[in-house]
Amino acid sequence: MKTYDAIVIGSGQAGGPLAKKLALAGKKTALIEKRFVGGTCINDGCTPTKTWIASAKAAYEASKCEKLGVIIKGWKVDMVEIKKRKEKVVTLFRSGNQNGIETTQGLDLIFGDATFVDRNTISINLIGGGCQEIKAELIFLNTGCKPFIPDITGLNDINYLTSTSILELDKVPKHLLIIGGNYVGLEFGQMFRRFGSRVTIIERAERIVSREDEDISTELEYILKEESIELMTNSQAIKFKVTKKGKISVEIEAGGIKSKIKCTHVLVAVGRAPNTDTLGLENAGVEMDLRGFINVNDKLETNISGIYALGDVKGGPAFTHISYNDYTIVYRNLLENANLSTKDRMVPYCMFTDPQLGRIGISESEARKRGLNIKIAKLPMANVARAIETGDTRGFIKAVVDENTKKILGAAVIGQQGGEIMSILQMTMQGGITYDQIAYNVFAHPLYSESLNNLFMSIEG
Repeated sequence: MKTYDAIVIGSGQAGGPLAKKLALAGKKTALIEKRFVGGTCINDGCTPTKTWIASAKAAYEASKCEKLGVIIKGWKVDMVEIKKRKEKVVTLFRSGNQNGIETTQGLDLIFGDATFVDRNTISINLIGGGCQEIKAELIFLNTGCKPFIPDITGLNDINYLTSTSILELDKVPKHLLIIGGNYVGLEFGQMFRRFGSRVTIIERAERIVSREDEDISTELEYILKEESIELMTNSQAIKFKVTKKGKISVEIEAGGIKSKIKCTHVLVAVGRAPNTDTLGLENAGVEMDLRGFINVNDKLETNISGIYALGDVKGGPAFTHISYNDYTIVYRNLLENANLSTKDRMVPYCMFTDPQLGRIGISESEARKRGLNIKIAKLPMANVARAIETGDTRGFIKAVVDENTKKILGAAVIGQQGGEIMSILQMTMQGGITYDQIAYNVFAHPLYSESLNNLFMSIEG
């Protein structure tokens, strides 16, 4: 049995960089990956979906550019070429990651499925066949998540799609029905509507993206309906059946009333489940919650000393940048004797609908539930010079500020470059800059960020 100083299971946005860092620090390290180097982000998430979203946006702009005085005749969507471009970008990112790992001295990359034998021992069912056992005192888990598949009658009888398998399509679905009206479902829904699909989105909650403030949900609903996307809230699919003509019949219940619709494809986008079912965590004594997510403390260590969990598998915010930040916390604590914690760290995120939704800090509804003394600054994109000039005034900018300290507590931006505008507000929050300072700050004209003057002047006035 080969002994290492450290074993990293999973080569996502925490595991890969951490394995390299440990090896470069002189620790003999093994990195185990059962599929592709790079994790969900590179292979099934951010990288492929954002290449497709770029293609969808190009199609949308081609359909709308007449209002800017540009006439494009005969444009069409070529799904085969769109898929080829996606695969090229994914391969570029994946191979770059793998090459960096394989050329790191003191780091062994092993492809296989890892299972705990005991606290220190990992058994690997190798991809090429056979089994190998290795051991280490330090073990890091970065196995991520997979699409959660609900128990709905007949669902397993149809060839349903997930956020992973839908990326293999090379033809545009005629009618795509999406189960789930949150971040993943909305991104794919808008994307495929722009490719030419009829799109229906079913959401159990009273509104889409129900974790956001109501005005955000309302604005996104307006944006999506303007593109003829069908939204069914307070609704759930209760039965699926393949018809004699090969279509999919879906029975839907809404407010106690049942109805049926037919579609050609179904995308299940109702959340994700942790990849812990084959890890054998019980053999190491590692504790999980009822959903299978690994319990960790604010240093990302499990209940077993020397075993850590990073990224989506530990629950909490399921974002690539959080996984990467987990890595930086762990390596700095272990290798640089830092005392970093996940407590109170900012969690920015961006939903890549068009326009984007960028979010940071607490929402208005959260602030009011806490009874905080707040003011709300809100500016429609219709009042933003840059938005008017570029011909897209959908959305708004909204900030929650503390009336006493004048500090920004949170912000939401729906609009072009929404994520970039949100990032400026995040840096403002981190630096303790007050809203009145931003109101009179000098921004370059005519940028979207210049609108932050008017946003916060609305409070001052």
